Amino acid sequence: MEMSNLKTPIISIVIGEGSSGGALAIGVGDKILMLENSIYSILSPEGYASILWKDSTKAKEAAEVMKLTAKDLLELGIIDEVLKEPVGGASENIKEMSETIKEKILEITKKILKENVNDLIDKRYKKYREM
Repeated sequence: MEMSNLKTPIISIVIGEGSSGGALAIGVGDKILMLENSIYSILSPEGYASILWKDSTKAKEAAEVMKLTAKDLLELGIIDEVLKEPVGGASENIKEMSETIKEKILEITKKILKENVNDLIDKRYKKYREM
């Protein structure tokens, strides 16, 4: 709740696994980005399978139903952009991935800082509610 009223731009970037209560906080961002091989959900596939089917071994099926990949979440309008990872994944070329993230943060910040802070907070709230 506190984060949603901050009078500063919030850029959330999922770089691996964004889940549980932290996933809720990530969703407050003015812009939400994900690395292409990351996942984002409020519950792990194992937890979801345990609740839905009473069988945590069905985690793979749960993951497909949950739509937790960057591609799925972009299509659903939950996130704003997918950041392409270097060949082999982000962990194989941290320097290149860091540069991509830095450039994207600077680009988004430059745009967001032009907005009225109260409008930014209103848009943030509406975006979160639509989720």
